[in-house]
Amino acid sequence: MQIKETPLKGCYILQPQLFVDGRGSFFESFNKKQFRDITGKNIDFIQDNQSRSKKGVLRGLHYQKGEHAQAKLVRVVKGRVQDVVVDLRFNSKTFGNHFSIELSEENNTQLFVPRGFAHGFLVLEDNTIFSYKCDNFYNKDAESGIIYNDEDLDINWNILENDFIISEKDLKLPKYRVVDL
Repeated sequence: MQIKETPLKGCYILQPQLFVDGRGSFFESFNKKQFRDITGKNIDFIQDNQSRSKKGVLRGLHYQKGEHAQAKLVRVVKGRVQDVVVDLRFNSKTFGNHFSIELSEENNTQLFVPRGFAHGFLVLEDNTIFSYKCDNFYNKDAESGIIYNDEDLDINWNILENDFIISEKDLKLPKYRVVDL
C-alpha cells in the first residue's frame, strides 16, 4: 500500500496494491501497522458506516465537535464520488483550505480524514456505495457542518449545482467562518 500526505497536513491518500488473477481481484484495504509506521498515527477504528446514493447526491460538509470528533477512512465500494475535506483546525497552517479527490471502485483510492476536518462528497454515478471507518462513535448532539457552496471556500464540485440533490438539513448548514468546533 502506498500512503502519501495531501497538501493538508495529517490528511492522507491510501492507494492499495491490487492483485488480479483469473479468479478476480484482491487488495488489503487497511493495515494498522503500516499506517502507523508511515504516518505516526495510531488509529483504532470502532465504527463502520455505509451509504448508497444516486447520481447528484451531495452529502456534507459534516463533522463532529469536541470530544466526539472523528477521524475517518473513506472509500467507494461501487461507483464514483468527488470527495472533499476542509481543514477546520484553527492552529493549522492550512485552516480553511480544502482538498478534493475522486474516489471510485476502479481506482480503489481511500482518504484518511483526521479529526478537525469537515468532510463531504458528491456522487458521480447512480447506486454508488460509500463506506467509511470512524475512530469515535457518532453523537447526534455533536454533529455540525458547513454549507457546501460557501464562497470563501470556493469548492469546485465539477457539475452544475442545479443537478445536486441535497438534504434540507445540509442546505441549512452555516458558513465555515462561523463554525463551532
